[in-house]
Amino acid sequence: MTATQNPPTEHPKTASESGERRYATVNPFTGETEQEFDFTPTEAIDGIIERAHAAYQEWQQRPVEDRAAVVRRAAELMDERREDLAKLITTEMGKRHDEATGELYLCSMILKYYADNGPGFLEPQPIQPLMGKGEAVVETRPIGVLLAIEPWNYPFYQVVRVAGPNLVLGNTVILKHAEITPQCAVAIEQLFTDAGAPEGVFTNTFLRIADVEQVIADPRIQGVTLTGSERAGSAVGALAGKHLKKSVLELGGSDPFIVLDAEDLGATVKAATMGRMQNTGQACTASKRLIVTEELYEPFVEGLKQAFSTFSPGDPADPSTSLAPLSSERAAQDLHAQIQDAIDKGATVVAGGKRPEHPGAFVEATILTDVTPEMRAFREELFGPAAVVYKVKDADEAVALANDSDFGLGATVMSSDLDRARAVAERLEAGMVWINQPTGSSPELPFGGIKRSGYGRELSELAVFEFANRRLVRTLPAKKASKPVAG
Repeated sequence: MTATQNPPTEHPKTASESGERRYATVNPFTGETEQEFDFTPTEAIDGIIERAHAAYQEWQQRPVEDRAAVVRRAAELMDERREDLAKLITTEMGKRHDEATGELYLCSMILKYYADNGPGFLEPQPIQPLMGKGEAVVETRPIGVLLAIEPWNYPFYQVVRVAGPNLVLGNTVILKHAEITPQCAVAIEQLFTDAGAPEGVFTNTFLRIADVEQVIADPRIQGVTLTGSERAGSAVGALAGKHLKKSVLELGGSDPFIVLDAEDLGATVKAATMGRMQNTGQACTASKRLIVTEELYEPFVEGLKQAFSTFSPGDPADPSTSLAPLSSERAAQDLHAQIQDAIDKGATVVAGGKRPEHPGAFVEATILTDVTPEMRAFREELFGPAAVVYKVKDADEAVALANDSDFGLGATVMSSDLDRARAVAERLEAGMVWINQPTGSSPELPFGGIKRSGYGRELSELAVFEFANRRLVRTLPAKKASKPVAG
């Protein structure tokens, strides 16, 4: 039985006695629990893996064009269902409606990108042998069943980044989504089913955390990918290593946004605001540390204060709302605790800093300055609408501060002098650097980080190769049989 066949639970009291969070839709704006779902029974896991493994045996043998057609049809269905799916996102994790539809538009682009380009990525690559005659090619082949552990902040986008390239490649996917977005998880499985994916090619589960190792340890599972926190990534990476499974980890970030100079300071402030506040600041690649040269610092902070003052809490389903709730009350409490720690230790609050007197999981749009290393906000990822602004004297100090982080996901450099910006970008310890634009995402651009932001790449051609057998085939001419000697 797949997770989609498990009916919603009627009694909220059936939550795990161990204290583990249930799979439940809890509207972060109203606080109401709208649906709960049973965990996938531990005894059912073996059958789920077996169906995914059996599906892989057949799916990998299909022509790549057929696999790509299924992925393209899933994109088309996503386009057709965009409004309904966007409402699910808004209900489950509080994303503003226009941002939810934007996420789905990007998802459709990703699926179409792999449907259109995936077959070409899989073409054998010839190698000219240095010794001997004949030929050599590198083939790109699938490896089997993958476990995808995905987060709530972009509940469709994070999943299709894995599903698009791997379904075209010929792998099959078992999904363990975040506990707070179960209806999104069910809807994603339904998309691929309705697009023509055979049973077992894409399977949603409501796994307990305690059951994840059982799945990773199973010899039929060939890889695991996770997008999430450092703690979760460390645990899953250790399990994957223990069981000799390939893994990809996309973890947290504390992306620097470096302002070297600005011909149009208003445009720079607007870019910083967008980089920090998109998705209510709940993005790994959000611009969390704004590093500004001293000649621009005061006017930049004042401009940012004016921009942040325009954000007011409201219903994320209302198009006029500028500040959506965080994904859960727990998330709001955690962020506010980080902000309060900084305030208690001497940070300056330029804007916000409090929980507004408004129902829902809200935190005010917050700007902190004078943040020092003993404060949690200096080292930890602030996952929400809170920016920290630092003043530096020059580019060297900006680079040193930017690199003084355990994270290395994305970075932004703002300057009207492109040579200067590129010179700074070359020195940044990050998996992605954007010049004159906040870190973003597009199907053809590789996505991933270094240091404690994880390893591996999603999106672009590189994503196809993460869980692939890059198989060498070396062919030499057949030797001719020796002629018999006449007697």
